[in-house]
Amino acid sequence: MKAAVLHEDGTLRIEDIPVPKIGPGQVLVKVAACGVCHTDLHYIEHGVPTFKKPPIVLGHEASGIIEEVGDGVTNVRSGQRVLIPAVLTCGKCEACRLGRENICSDMTMLGNHFNGAYAEYVAVPAKDILDLPESIPLEEASIIADAVSTPYHAVKNRARVRAGDTVVVFGCGGVGINAVQLSKASGASVIAVDISDKKLEWAREFGASHTINASKVDRIDKEIKKLTGGGADIAIEVIGNPKTIEAAFDSVRVGGRLCVVGYTHEKISIVAGKIMFKELEIVGSLGCRPVDYIPLIRMVAENKINIKRLVTHRFDLSDIEKAFDAMKEGISLRSIVIP
Repeated sequence: MKAAVLHEDGTLRIEDIPVPKIGPGQVLVKVAACGVCHTDLHYIEHGVPTFKKPPIVLGHEASGIIEEVGDGVTNVRSGQRVLIPAVLTCGKCEACRLGRENICSDMTMLGNHFNGAYAEYVAVPAKDILDLPESIPLEEASIIADAVSTPYHAVKNRARVRAGDTVVVFGCGGVGINAVQLSKASGASVIAVDISDKKLEWAREFGASHTINASKVDRIDKEIKKLTGGGADIAIEVIGNPKTIEAAFDSVRVGGRLCVVGYTHEKISIVAGKIMFKELEIVGSLGCRPVDYIPLIRMVAENKINIKRLVTHRFDLSDIEKAFDAMKEGISLRSIVIP
């Protein structure tokens, strides 16, 4: 089969490799599509190591059709349309037992711990597979695995957005735009912040009532406080930049909440006294719990979340480099690769 394989020198090559062999409790999935994520770009260009030493097939945002089931598999069948979660959990550690599987101490990730889905076929545990209703387009469904599920967990469980809240979202890329869409679906009034007018245009399309180009104002927190009469109830940072995390913190009202979704290894500078005197909350958000996928898939099936519009570009597996170029140029909202 054809697959996009990352090598130790950082190059990604399309190669012929064997179709994975499945063992007991596993399924072989014929990949319909795999979403193109910034995480993969970090592995290729920024020196971020994968857990499994290269060569490794990248890609962690996949949908497809079950080709074969292993011994002992009873929950799914051949020919079934399925979504593969980006991260697989053990179900046995303390975090899993407490219902916080997304921070499982023994989690594994496609295209990081084992071969991923930039390939014609991928082998995964049957216990993690999710059924996809016929009403959801199979190829576009791939982005539910990360680009939609990650902000779903952030908005619902960590930021705890409720109807009537004012939410400001910093960063309107593939994940951020869904933080906008999901906050709107929760009944919130949404302000979107970015430095790209194109992305802000997308944010309005997905439900933002106000947009601010941060490069065109002196103080983004002052603009937000002016718009909201004192600050947003909730700020969601989806970039992973110390300056935008700090600006998001400064943008919330007294008693407000900051939810950090974007990753950075750098330190941030926040005045601790403000946290105490203003009773502010700062929470992190990582991935999505398995229990949240079923209601999320239902929301997509009921057209409460628009996934078709999210996919702006499609590429053959052989053109995967063009997908990463589109991402770097900022012209794609979300791209998918069709093996």
